[in-house]
Amino acid sequence: MTGTAHSNSFDLVVIGAGIFGLSIATAGLKAALKVAVVEKDRVGAGASGGLLGALMPHMPARWNQKKEFQFQALHGLEHHIQCLEAATGVATGYRRCGRILPLTTQDKLDHHLARAAESAARWRTVDGGYSYEVEAPGSRSNWLAPDAAPFGIVYETLAARVSPRSYLKALAAFVRTHGTLLEGVSFSAFDEASGRLSTEGLSRPIASKAVVLAHGHDAYQPIADLTGDMIGRGEKGQAILLDGEGLADQPAIYCDGLYVVPHDDGSVAIGSTADRAYLDTAPDPARTEELLRCAIRFCPSLAGRDVRAAWAGIRPRCNKRDPMIGRLPDRSHTYAAVGGFKISFGIAHLIADALIAEIVGWTPAVALPDSFLPAHHFGAKALLPDET
Repeated sequence: MTGTAHSNSFDLVVIGAGIFGLSIATAGLKAALKVAVVEKDRVGAGASGGLLGALMPHMPARWNQKKEFQFQALHGLEHHIQCLEAATGVATGYRRCGRILPLTTQDKLDHHLARAAESAARWRTVDGGYSYEVEAPGSRSNWLAPDAAPFGIVYETLAARVSPRSYLKALAAFVRTHGTLLEGVSFSAFDEASGRLSTEGLSRPIASKAVVLAHGHDAYQPIADLTGDMIGRGEKGQAILLDGEGLADQPAIYCDGLYVVPHDDGSVAIGSTADRAYLDTAPDPARTEELLRCAIRFCPSLAGRDVRAAWAGIRPRCNKRDPMIGRLPDRSHTYAAVGGFKISFGIAHLIADALIAEIVGWTPAVALPDSFLPAHHFGAKALLPDET
């Protein structure tokens, strides 16, 4: 056990030391709650311990609650990161790097010209300085191959990146300093009447006023046991890390379904795939070769660079696409924060603030979108198709 707590009773216990779990614990501690995180393995052992770190916005089109929430999250993330780094002394590798989107057809060019006009209002260009511009063919050809973008490119500056493992390290440092982090402890049940948690790996039981299930795809089965509804599944993702000397100042690229993300430690991350059928969490060498081959095709400067690492993990994906955040149906003190899939790192801090506000009875600074709430994932709405 690490942290400042001296008893086995807490205001909040969070299950899972990934990006959602640690962010929720950090928000709870800032709200003066006594918080513990219970993790069956180690910090970042699941999907959050990946390599990519792409913090990418939705397109500024067909604006809705979800896109507004993500915009607010990305807009406020820099300040959140600065405060976290100052409190812990741990660098997260955060940077607003921008993003390139290649345009391959006239239809895409026309579509994104309209989006560029709309972005000025949606992304508060005058206030925040975020731009979304269409550039001519051949633009930024020292990074993106010109033949990958025959109709030009979009270059937008809201996109950012972070080192996933460094971000988790900073959050874990905050939790260890101000709360309790229990690694190597398995959770199986929470009895709301007594407040007792059933765990393995502790010499004595722990109790809590509330519990948040935030342990990735492993949370779907206990949620189903409590509610009768299986609201999500796991999907295997894979990414690789290349030597990226000299590329740290380049923007991220999204092309052919892949992200290429330079990091400030001299590496470049490439990912990621999504496989609904999987047998294990080991990186597939064939997938590694495929990722590298596809990335080099549109980003030739990656050719000949050494592969530093390959990663694979099972990411949580709710059936309704969007994450599910809030109190579980017919429960008084059991909450969940699951899903997020590819956008978790960009929105986790704002999700955490909103969930802690729900738990303590406050009004959140930014409300969760309706599609993130339990009512969207359970019951009648769970049978309806998502909005496009």
